[in-house]
Amino acid sequence: MLRKYFILFLPVIVSFIVFILPTPDGLSTQTWLYFSIFLGVVVGLIQEIIPSSLIGIIGVCICVWCKVGPIGSNDPKTIISADSAISWGLSGFANSTVCLVFIAFMIGLGYQKSGLGRRIALLLVKMLGKTTLGLGYAIAIADGVLAPFIPSNTARTGGTLYPIVSQIPPMMGSYPDKEPRKIGGYIAWVSMGATCLTSSMFLTALSSSLLAVEIATKAGVEPISWFGWFMSFLPAGIILFLAMPFLTYIFYPPTEKGSPSATIWAKEQLEKIGPMTLKEWLMIGLAIFALVFWIGGNTFGVHATTVALTVMIAMVLLNIITWNDVLTNKPAWMIFLMLGSLVTLADGLKNVGFLEFIVHLVGGYLGHFNPMVATIGLIIFFFFLHYFFASTTAHVTALLALFITIAQSINGIDIQQLTLFLMLSLGIMGILTPYGTGPSPIWFGSGYIAAKDFWRLGFIFGVIYLVVFLVVCIPWVKYVAHIWI
Repeated sequence: MLRKYFILFLPVIVSFIVFILPTPDGLSTQTWLYFSIFLGVVVGLIQEIIPSSLIGIIGVCICVWCKVGPIGSNDPKTIISADSAISWGLSGFANSTVCLVFIAFMIGLGYQKSGLGRRIALLLVKMLGKTTLGLGYAIAIADGVLAPFIPSNTARTGGTLYPIVSQIPPMMGSYPDKEPRKIGGYIAWVSMGATCLTSSMFLTALSSSLLAVEIATKAGVEPISWFGWFMSFLPAGIILFLAMPFLTYIFYPPTEKGSPSATIWAKEQLEKIGPMTLKEWLMIGLAIFALVFWIGGNTFGVHATTVALTVMIAMVLLNIITWNDVLTNKPAWMIFLMLGSLVTLADGLKNVGFLEFIVHLVGGYLGHFNPMVATIGLIIFFFFLHYFFASTTAHVTALLALFITIAQSINGIDIQQLTLFLMLSLGIMGILTPYGTGPSPIWFGSGYIAAKDFWRLGFIFGVIYLVVFLVVCIPWVKYVAHIWI
């Protein structure tokens, strides 16, 4: 019983111990308090003794009570009003990515209730279901085909792939609460790993990459072309894309390896459900509408979340789903609350000056090394700082310009190439945590991967992705691909 209470209060204990430690020089007491609260939230997320969404809200609530987190709250002389504190505390729930993830669950429900998701899943099983490994490669390829045209990995996953892929495990007798490792956990992680890879492979596969290019250009770095980006990541992308489904098969093996009977069963099920229904055709029409406007969002001047919201409204009006389905979709609301609170908390790290302190501390240390070692050190540090961010957009906004400035103060560093490496890492770093990029909470929220497994796999694959990226791309760009940059 004592052990149970100790585990339950471990986040509080960790926060308290960190806070009573001497505040590092250069940080205010308020900043150190905020970091201690944030660290406690991370510990709670790893444990998941209580729901992740509740942990995030508790963290935000404590910060609001303490009035730390809003801009200026690290300065003891600044008085943070109650209105400012709560406005900051609720800001994450108005974030467009958070809303897009929520709506993605509704679109997934549309695929499910219309029967289209089941039909597509049966077709996939029929064609590729002889082995679970083959199904994993099929999912990865599907993401790779869509990635160059959809500049939002959240829209790509939540609006297109998740609704289809999530239909497959139940057909194999694999559910979040019953035999998740049979096949569900495997294909969920393959889907997660694939979308992070494709987000780095193409400039137009991740909205944060486009933002990064803009920030880098304003910092005085020459802009990179779509083709230059693609060629720079190409060798590492090919290696990792071919290896990822197999590596998942090794590190998170499914208990169901697949059998010829699966394809026979799928064929029989397709015959039973018969021809396409009106709701399925309507869902196809809405999916095409969403895809067109997601691909051409910049041309049409429409945000991806606006498109998704329109599709959700249309599904209700066309009776594909009901309004009650929206109101009672528990997984969607859980993810909305979790991600909204974590976006707020990650934003607070920047507001209180903690990230700037860490960056300058490490930058001063790396200045004593030769340019290549400093370059690698900055990339590694930039990559693993993503543990503190709930989105790549926040990561880019907070750190990219700072890292470029640090690099400019270190003699011998090729600023153009370093900036390129930092930007190329934005997609693959999303694999680290259950909240690091838009698709993360979608696959985490599916329930097929336990929290401890998600964190463990995130670290393992994060290290693998980063090592291959560094070993392959640095010499490739330096001696070959620079002609295209």
